[in-house]
Amino acid sequence: MPANIEIKARVKDFESLRQAAARRSDTPCQIISQEDTFFHCPQGRLKLRELAPNRGQLIYYQRQDVTGPKHSEYMIYETDSPASLKLILAKAFGIRGVVSKTRYLYLAGQTRIHLDDVQGLGKFMELEVVLLPGQTDAEGQVIAASLMHELGIHEQDLIDSAYMDLIEK
Repeated sequence: MPANIEIKARVKDFESLRQAAARRSDTPCQIISQEDTFFHCPQGRLKLRELAPNRGQLIYYQRQDVTGPKHSEYMIYETDSPASLKLILAKAFGIRGVVSKTRYLYLAGQTRIHLDDVQGLGKFMELEVVLLPGQTDAEGQVIAASLMHELGIHEQDLIDSAYMDLIEK
């Protein structure tokens, strides 16, 4: 299963962080509207990400809820019928909740930098260091720590929860 090292943090100065991420990025920023529907799931998390009426991703992932860099394993299924898939999953598992956000996506080497404006929660950032075949968690954690430092992310800003968990609190 593909894996990455992730961190998530609250953002105090969104615009400054956007500028820092743009300077560090290898590509121009992509602005993406996302609606993630989470389903009840006995193990891990399962969400349907709707990107357009005819484009979505079913994402299953397992990750510990700890502060700081953490290992995450995931599987992604692309669909051109997200509405139909959502109906089936809602019947089978029940809907846990919905997270709507605007994501500013930057790519820096093997790392995805997400700056998220989450409806009802506020502004956050995520780093996802996509582990290469044979690459260890420790190597991914070094990359994440370096980017945190470059972007001015402090340990006290880190959070341990998914957006869905924060909404439920």
